[in-house]
Amino acid sequence: MNAQASLLGIYEPGDGWLFRTPVGVKYLLLIAVTVPPLIAGTWWVTVAALAVVLLLLATAGVRTRRALRIGWVLWSLLVVMAAYHLVAQNPAGAVVQSGNILVAVLAARMLTLTSSTPDLMDALTRALGPLRLVKGNPATVSLAVALMVRSVPYLIGSIDQARDATKARGRDRNPALLATPVVLGTVLYAERTGEALHARGLPDPVD
Repeated sequence: MNAQASLLGIYEPGDGWLFRTPVGVKYLLLIAVTVPPLIAGTWWVTVAALAVVLLLLATAGVRTRRALRIGWVLWSLLVVMAAYHLVAQNPAGAVVQSGNILVAVLAARMLTLTSSTPDLMDALTRALGPLRLVKGNPATVSLAVALMVRSVPYLIGSIDQARDATKARGRDRNPALLATPVVLGTVLYAERTGEALHARGLPDPVD
């Protein structure tokens, strides 16, 4: 799996129970798993939430190895965060801060690994229907969310590719050589996305 797809994964049809569950129910499961540890802020709630989301994925037929394949960048970030709290003699904080992020990412993967992108966007658009009462456009908001979800893995992937390129040239210790292609790639990606939206007449004005 390439770096762009590693964070949230790629949907592949399956016959597990989670694949057959309505997308709206899966959104509710995501909220039920991620919100309690954020509110509680205690290590045991975080560990329990992590166990629950891994159990949901495992019983749905998603292998643990695939569920945890979130990319080296995020794993490195989680390790650094945990190490910081351990050095500060705050082991509970190491579990809570890093664990809550991991729970959120795995819960998001629970959606993206078992649901197609069109299904996810359609369900989100329906859920955002009340926005029409305040002259909002649910389809536009849903599109914005989809773009954000797509952009994060892309940016992580660009870092990974730049690192591999500089390492191949024996210059991986120079931060400037790593940052420059990442910044340029990000700007180019944003420009292409804007051009694609404009070519399709988006965003549509709200009546």
